[in-house]
Amino acid sequence: MASHPYMSPAGQQQRFPAPNQPVMRSYLQGSYPDSSKVSTTGPTTTHSSSSSGSTSSSSSTSSSKQRPSGSGQRMAPGMPPPYSGGMRGAMGQGMDPSRKRHAHPSDAQKKGQSASIGGAGASSSSARKKKKMADKVLPPRVRELVPESQAYMDLLAFERKLDSTIMRKRLDIQEALKRPMKQKRKLRVFISNTYYPGRPDADEEDASVPSWELRVEGRLLEDPNAPKYESKQKRKFSSFFKSLVIELDKELYGPDNHLVEWHRTSTTTETDGFQVKRPGSENVKCTLLLLLDHQPPQYKLDPRLARLLGVHTQTRPVIINALWQYIKTHCLQDSHEREYINNDKYFQQIFECGRMKFSEIPQRLHPLLHAPDPIVIHHVITVDTADQKKTACYDIDVEVDDTLKELMKSFLLSTASQQEIASLDNKIHETVETINQLKIQREFMLGFARDPQNFISEWLVSQSMDLKTMTDVVGNPEEERRSDFYYQPWAQEAVRRYFYSKVQQRRAELEQALGIRNT
Repeated sequence: MASHPYMSPAGQQQRFPAPNQPVMRSYLQGSYPDSSKVSTTGPTTTHSSSSSGSTSSSSSTSSSKQRPSGSGQRMAPGMPPPYSGGMRGAMGQGMDPSRKRHAHPSDAQKKGQSASIGGAGASSSSARKKKKMADKVLPPRVRELVPESQAYMDLLAFERKLDSTIMRKRLDIQEALKRPMKQKRKLRVFISNTYYPGRPDADEEDASVPSWELRVEGRLLEDPNAPKYESKQKRKFSSFFKSLVIELDKELYGPDNHLVEWHRTSTTTETDGFQVKRPGSENVKCTLLLLLDHQPPQYKLDPRLARLLGVHTQTRPVIINALWQYIKTHCLQDSHEREYINNDKYFQQIFECGRMKFSEIPQRLHPLLHAPDPIVIHHVITVDTADQKKTACYDIDVEVDDTLKELMKSFLLSTASQQEIASLDNKIHETVETINQLKIQREFMLGFARDPQNFISEWLVSQSMDLKTMTDVVGNPEEERRSDFYYQPWAQEAVRRYFYSKVQQRRAELEQALGIRNT
């Protein structure tokens, strides 16, 4: 039996208050809602009276304005049209407050705290959420409707392979950068001297003594086989050396003035050459000692170990690897205690022990490593006036960083291409999302065109279910609108408990107002 509405003095349609499902839930849980929210103003049955008719027409008009939107919802006959208004707003406006489930105050407080704590973080994290590759895939239905979309899917598969290849290459480059990448180049050293004859017969102001000037310069020779990507950046001459010593004739310049030294420090400024100027009118024999600056450092092996391993000057890892190869070749590793090495007669002479651990090798190898020998160049400074400037050239093998290493670093650090790719990915995601929305609209319209009556009926049923889910409504309105629902055994007990709880609540408020405390 449907409940009959009556007209209030203000002309508003109301219903008789009656206990409903929330009261039953409160009775079972031991808490009851506020009395002001017991009455229900849910769906009403209109009559032929003028007042009721006007109210019904206004209600139907508002409901038509509040038609929820189905854009982005599941594609079924029970979904709203994609072009209508917002669903949540319409549901919130047309919802009867008395049919909402009232939570316990402590539960509401906890819920508010969790929302205040995690609300901002959740929204920000969802905004920063990286879109997945699956979001780019078109649904099978779209591919059936638009066969040309298969070309897009082929490009998507190719993109996956390309991304995998690039990622693998990036990892290979990172591993390659951990190892020194060197290439052999020729450094041409130019040693020239210029003689300046004196003018002893000139005036005192213009008089000068004979002198000479020695210049040491150099440059890297161009590699004809160098790749096109190689950088043309010029490297300073002094950057190749750790120290440079020019030793002049001690008999001519004495023991205190015959050495000219340059040593690299942390504050050294690189230069393209060195020059030395001294007075003199005789030929001078000089010796140039050039010590290369190896990166990573190189060491000269003890002559006995160098002959044994076939290594003269190398880096520490190369020397240790050569030592290990010798141990494996001659089976010096102990067969029972694998951490020990049984030295042969040569190792016993070099390391001065018959047996040693693997962990002792770096310690025992350290005294056998020496600084590498400098490059020695003998030069004669001539003071022949017929040929005042003479130049000698020497080629030195040096190791320089492979220019490919700089390109690898710039490739790993480059973000310009990544930003462009991210921008294009966002456009693709937006386009695919638009296509999915258009597909939803198309299926909605097709469902309505095939069977309008059943479509609308199923849509209303679906919207009713969605309304209960979105607004957290409990109970069954179809059962609650019948009078038999309120003659069930729980109704009388629920009413008593409800009024008892309200009396206790009013009593507590009164005692608090009067300052009375229960002891």
